[in-house]
Amino acid sequence: MPYVIAPGPLRGRRLSYAGRWQAAQLSPLALTIVIAGFAFATPREIALSRLLPAAPALAAAMWPVIPTLLLGAGCLLIMITLGFFYADLGTEYTSAAIVAVTLAAAYASHVRLQREEVLFHIRLVADAAQKVLLRPVPHRIEGVEIESLYLAAQQQARIGGDFYEAADTPYGIRLLIGDVRGKGLSAVGAASAVISCFREAAYDEPDVTGIVHRLETSIMRYSAAFPGQDLPERFATAIIAEISPARNHMRLLNCGHPPPLLVHNSEVRVLAPTTPSPPLNLAALIGDHYVVDTAPFAPGDQLLLYTDGVTEARDRTGEFFPLTDWLRQQGPLRPRELLDRLHGDLLRYGGGRLGDDIAALAVRSPEAVGEQGPQAPGRD
Repeated sequence: MPYVIAPGPLRGRRLSYAGRWQAAQLSPLALTIVIAGFAFATPREIALSRLLPAAPALAAAMWPVIPTLLLGAGCLLIMITLGFFYADLGTEYTSAAIVAVTLAAAYASHVRLQREEVLFHIRLVADAAQKVLLRPVPHRIEGVEIESLYLAAQQQARIGGDFYEAADTPYGIRLLIGDVRGKGLSAVGAASAVISCFREAAYDEPDVTGIVHRLETSIMRYSAAFPGQDLPERFATAIIAEISPARNHMRLLNCGHPPPLLVHNSEVRVLAPTTPSPPLNLAALIGDHYVVDTAPFAPGDQLLLYTDGVTEARDRTGEFFPLTDWLRQQGPLRPRELLDRLHGDLLRYGGGRLGDDIAALAVRSPEAVGEQGPQAPGRD
């Protein structure tokens, strides 16, 4: 399943947020007690009892209808009790205000609960759509470990324009990662068309260039079927990586996507393409000349594929996230641990906010005796 819940420190942070929210839910009751205490303890000229309607008003934002009504009734009882001690406190007016505010708060609570229920069902549908679009990748294929990370910039949408896939084919392990221009729901349709096509073409096409041609056709047909104002700019960047059946090298076809990073013996190498290939849906404009590069994939090597949302994450000063330097500092980590740490550091770096959708795949070759040294990427 795409990464949703953060383990380790992030999970603890979310649990602390949940604890704070539970404590905040007691604030209407605490406010009532404080106002009542000061109303009994202070001179009547101060008349702090007039603040009692604020308690049920606050409860409407976080309590159900019945507890809100009960809190209002409690405030009314407190006001009536105060009236026995202070005859000129204006009990009638304050009591009428408590009743009016409580009824309005109860209605507001009812409307809020209805909207929360609708939002809950919408999120269920979004989660189901996410599982269809980004279904779980196999954690291990023929000894090769594969893990995924996905973070949507629009949290309400839960899904976006970044996509990935992994397939165990007769031609080797084939990986796809890409990014449709834009973010959120506007890019979901194009991403779905590309990834659905890959799931078929990865098993049928003997060469990765054949896969790219089919992806190009798929996104062109989608754009033609759903035209819009952004039609000339609706394109996707993508990388197709093919790990050979011998697990000793890989072939990369980069269609305008950020270059992957390869870790070998603690050395981080940027696998930039020797010649850029056109992004998907732009071949008709700039040509369909695709170049496939080769790179080593020795035992113990780790490959990190990612979308530009990772490298374009900014801190408060506007600096981009230094992914290459960050990866050099991580040391030997398993793919799941690496992505968990990337998840946490990205959120901390951006102050808890994401400017774009983020997707990443971490792939690790199994350890073996007699590792191969790194070689420079070469063109097929």
